[in-house]
Amino acid sequence: MKTLKNLTVLEHPLLQDKLSTLRDKSTTSHSFRATLSEISTFLAYEATRELSVKLEPLETPLEKTKAPRVSDDVVIVSILRAGEGMVDGFLRALPFARVGHVGIYRDKVMNNTVEYYFRVPESFRGKKVFLLDPLLATGDTVLAALDRLKQYGVGPITFISVLSSKVGIKKINAAHPDVKIITLSVERELNGKGYLLPGLGDAGDRLFRTL
Repeated sequence: MKTLKNLTVLEHPLLQDKLSTLRDKSTTSHSFRATLSEISTFLAYEATRELSVKLEPLETPLEKTKAPRVSDDVVIVSILRAGEGMVDGFLRALPFARVGHVGIYRDKVMNNTVEYYFRVPESFRGKKVFLLDPLLATGDTVLAALDRLKQYGVGPITFISVLSSKVGIKKINAAHPDVKIITLSVERELNGKGYLLPGLGDAGDRLFRTL
């Protein structure tokens, strides 16, 4: 792990227990979606640890005072399609956030990434971005998404996943050394088809029952 930079691995027992539910092949699509959403809310708390706050007037039942409110304008960006399974969990923690979507897939014939959808909020420049995708495997789609976001001159980017590979993390470290990575597990390896092992299968298929 010493060669992996800007990486936070959350090893909380409750999160690891929920991760085991995602890994279990007998977990239903409904339970998979619910558990991923729950995990995402916890991940959001870790990702937002350094958000700025400012004191604003507030009246409690007993007196007038000043209390901290989040002052950063943040944007959640989902990498389609599996990233959608994390959005609700993040919005539960960040109801004031705006949401963008990036549709990218890796074309095996072209041996390159293909972007088919890109929609982000207006006034995107300089905003803090939380980029969501449950799985970081080869890292190609995440790198393409990061490249596109930086074309808009966004502020600090944090990439959040559930499972990650050493290969994918190293690619992000090399191409985008300023990007922070938060995950629950760095997996043992990738198989010949690019799937994480032990992994949890294809997150999109399990979320939307497209197996």
